[in-house]
Amino acid sequence: MFGYPLVTGRGTLDRTEHWSSSWAEQFTYLLKDLINLDNQMNRPWPEYDSACKQLIDHVIPRLLGALQSEGRRIIPVLCHGDLWEGNVGTDRETGEIIIFDPDECMYAHNEIEFATWRSRWATHFKSHKYIEAYQQEIKPSEPAEKWGDRQRLYSIKTVLGDSAGHPGSNSRNVAYNDMLYLCEKYAPLERLEKYNPEQDISIRGVREAYDVMAGTNSDL
Repeated sequence: MFGYPLVTGRGTLDRTEHWSSSWAEQFTYLLKDLINLDNQMNRPWPEYDSACKQLIDHVIPRLLGALQSEGRRIIPVLCHGDLWEGNVGTDRETGEIIIFDPDECMYAHNEIEFATWRSRWATHFKSHKYIEAYQQEIKPSEPAEKWGDRQRLYSIKTVLGDSAGHPGSNSRNVAYNDMLYLCEKYAPLERLEKYNPEQDISIRGVREAYDVMAGTNSDL
């Protein structure tokens, strides 16, 4: 089952205990909570609300539902939920890697760990070298060709958590643009705005330092 037996959360959001054998259903539950919190913390935005609804009603069932259809299955694994450079350190005495701040710990699809790697505050982890090294040990889930789109979808959850915690930041725009990309690809809706590649951080790079731990001001 996907879920976690203790109350966990990010920032001001505490999740209630929730379990599901469907990963698409469980992820929808997690995302809806963050969308509601984000709407409480930021200004009303009707176009954003329309994209959220299209993503939940049509994109997630199609993109994540494929992981557990046509004989495919994924095994719930214990995930950190907020894995990035700021939450990883090295023990100076032993040289062992230390991972801390598991505030979103849960049993989930393993690929959700890449959500934070794609965020604008990640630096080294977003490098293809790290991703390729991971995939040498753990192959992408089938359908493998949808791996990049799943990573984009999972990053929306991460970025909305940041948006709710930092009202007025650019994170909400980043998440919205990623929603438009996925909606155009999996569930086009004429009244939605168009995806803008110039606002896609995976294309333009990062032009702002989010945190002193995360890196420098230079483009990455």
